[in-house]
Amino acid sequence: MRRSFLLLVLCLSAMNLAACGYQFRVQGAGPTVGGAPEQTAKRAQAPRLAILPIANSTYEPNFEIKLANYLRREFSAGAGAEIVGPSGGADLFLSGQIMQILLPTLSFDQTTTFESRVEMLVSVRIEDAKTKRLVWSQVAKGTSEFFLTQDLQFNRVLQNRALEQAGRFVAEDLASRFLLFLDTGELDKMLKRPVKAEALPGGNAPPEPAR
Repeated sequence: MRRSFLLLVLCLSAMNLAACGYQFRVQGAGPTVGGAPEQTAKRAQAPRLAILPIANSTYEPNFEIKLANYLRREFSAGAGAEIVGPSGGADLFLSGQIMQILLPTLSFDQTTTFESRVEMLVSVRIEDAKTKRLVWSQVAKGTSEFFLTQDLQFNRVLQNRALEQAGRFVAEDLASRFLLFLDTGELDKMLKRPVKAEALPGGNAPPEPAR
């Protein structure tokens, strides 16, 4: 009886609160899984980047064309840049060089090589299109292993695949580094630095005023 009486009192109290206009409301968006979403800062417009022909100092003919294509794809997809042509109003110019391609042996016996590796070394530099000033430079290394068979022609196919994979690794690495360079605001800092007169196109400093 006592328990029933208490329940009746609670029900009557709730009805009275509702009749008096009291309402319980939850304000705000309510709880979210993983906490409230953080407000992300809006990134400035992506810089327009033109990738110039890559120089090739190695024995692999025409690989600079493939590397340039890898760079265009990776910088467009994962470096926060808009890829344009050299005459497309670029803000930045990227140039580079394939410095070295080595094929060290990984496993072998007295007569046969079983596994080899491609080691590729590439240097790139990015210049401000207006002032021709260097704003970013990096050296990246890409590697890829491949097995050898008794078929020399097929071995060349395997080597070419390893070369392409090493080139893609280089492009991915450089794109990731440039994205970090953008996200930390280093590019904006470099572009805002005053340009010395001798660094301007033409290289001539203004004449000193007559005394």
